This record gives sequence, structure tokens and C-alpha cells, in this order.
Amino acid sequence: MASSIIIPWIFYIQILAISSKAIAAVPAIIVFGDSSIDSGNNNYLPTLAKCNFEPYGRDFPGGTPTGRFCNGRLPPDFVSEGFGLKPIIPAYLDPTFSISDFATGVCFGSSGSGYDNSTAAILKVFPLWKQVEFFKDYQTKLRAYLGDEKANEVISEALYIISVGTNDFLINYYNFPQRRAQFTIPKYEDFLIGNAEDFIRKIYSLGARKLSLTGLPPMGCLPLQRTLNLKIPHSCSEERNIVALKFNEKLKVSVVKLTIELPGLEVLYTDVYELLSQLITQPSQYGFEVAETACCGTGLFETGILCNRLTPYTCLDADKYVFWDAFHPSERANKIMSDEMLPSLKLAFL
Repeated sequence: MASSIIIPWIFYIQILAISSKAIAAVPAIIVFGDSSIDSGNNNYLPTLAKCNFEPYGRDFPGGTPTGRFCNGRLPPDFVSEGFGLKPIIPAYLDPTFSISDFATGVCFGSSGSGYDNSTAAILKVFPLWKQVEFFKDYQTKLRAYLGDEKANEVISEALYIISVGTNDFLINYYNFPQRRAQFTIPKYEDFLIGNAEDFIRKIYSLGARKLSLTGLPPMGCLPLQRTLNLKIPHSCSEERNIVALKFNEKLKVSVVKLTIELPGLEVLYTDVYELLSQLITQPSQYGFEVAETACCGTGLFETGILCNRLTPYTCLDADKYVFWDAFHPSERANKIMSDEMLPSLKLAFL
């Protein structure tokens, strides 16, 4: 049974890698963050924040539920392919991959994580500091595999994708009293920005130089947040969208600060807020039919364990939906947003 699933997936990856005429512009894609980019690390954790079951992955090669919170591939997968590398970014903890696979791309991300360590603790997932420890371990293995000189070149020339922060608000701040007792929202934003800067300094000290830093999405328009919006039922929470916009403005200022402070650092701020907003407010222009609710189940609240193969009403064609589950975009939405990001990424890092 297992071989009938794995073989089509591996075959698909090999064919795409061989047939791609693009020349890899960077040697590797290295990824940190949360469920927006986690390709399956949480499968190996005792946490509820996992999705290694159907219908997740139903449109992934081989119909494999890899642990990606999507019906198919995630943005880093498409970015990797767009740079002429492999069409998937493997999870670092996935034992079916080795350092030979990770040499051209690896994901250290953990669904449910955030800039705030206490966010990761809620769902017992890997905080950013632990993802950095994995990065250190990866470097040791990479040097043993490629030799010091080649490994150092990969580390310094790789493109680093960082996508995290939404959970700090939607899982942590708005749901638990600890941070609300300590911080106003503006002060919590400042706290997170400080943590983000410390994280970037840490991976910079380990050799990272080319960074794509993703801002927050329009988190008030996620289907789950629409469901929770009691003021105007089923509408976007403008309050939470404003928080995302203000945080993103602070993140942009931080990018400028860090590029001045750290010699040789290149950081591209990626505005996912605007990209996803366009899909949500103008779905028909992109070929979508539904933007308010998700494909899985009722589309109002199902995500993770609530989106499973027994969940009734799951749509037949996820390509018609901006969102796959109540928290995460569909594969087609990920592809459209990635295609929009690629020209800026190539202009910045080629």
C-alpha cells in the first residue's frame, strides 16, 4: 500500500526536476516559520497541530497527506520550482529524505509556531529558537556531505524564506490572557518585532544573507475569523486586519534597520497581505468562485483535526476556493501568490 503512494510522488518530483530547463539561480531554499510553510515537521511531534491525514494532500502528487496544511503544495515549493530547483521543499524531520535532498532545500518550520516562544508552547510545537538549532545541525551535516567550502557557499547563497507571526495573534494573544495582561496590542507588536530582529541576527550569524521576510496576511478575512466575527457575522474582522497592517508597517521599518546594521544582509519584504487581499476581494478575476468559506467541511471553522476524511460537505474541486481549510489557502491560491512573488525575488537575489 505504501509503495503505491510514494512511487508516483517521487516519480513526479524526478520528472519535474529533469525536465526543468531553468538554471537554479540560488543553490538552496531554506525555510523557517509556521503552518504557512511547514512541509511536515509536525508529523513527528505529539501535537494537535498536524494534518498528515486525508483530505489534506489530496491534490499533492500521489494524493499524499504530507503534513502540509493544504490540499497540495505550499509557496516555498513553488518558489523552489521557480528558481529551477526541486518542486518540493522537504521537512527536515522527514526520515524519507536525507542530507542529499536537503542540500538544495529544507524546511525547519513548525505549524503553530510564532515569533513569541509562548505561542509555540500552546500547541507543543517547535519555536523559532528550536528551528535555529535544527539549522545548526543541518549545517554540520551539510559540511560533512559537501565539504566546508561548498557547504559555506550553499549557506551564504541560499534564499531564506521566513513566514511566521499570524499565530502570535490568532492563537495566542486573542485567546489567552497572559500576553494581554502584559502588553497592549501596539506593545505586543513591538515585542514580536524585537523577537523577529533577534531571530534574523541569529541566522545571519550562522551565514544567512538572502532573506525573504513575509508579512502578516489579512488575518481578519480568514474563514475562521469571519465565523468568529459576532459584530458583523461572516464579514472580515477589520479590527484584526488593521492589526496586521500596523504590524507589517513595523516589520518594513525593521527590514531597513537590519540591512543597515548587518553588512551584506539582503532582505526582501514580501507583502502577502496585498496578494491574498486581491484574491479575497476579486476572486472571479483569478478564476475562483468562493472566497468567504473554505473547501473543507462547511468551510467556516474546520482546520487540522476538524478537517478530516469523515468531514461532510468538503468540496470536490478546491481550485474554485481561495481557502482550503478555515485557516489556510488552497494550492491554487498558493500558486498564484507565489507566481506574483517570483519576479521580485529573482530581481532581488539573482
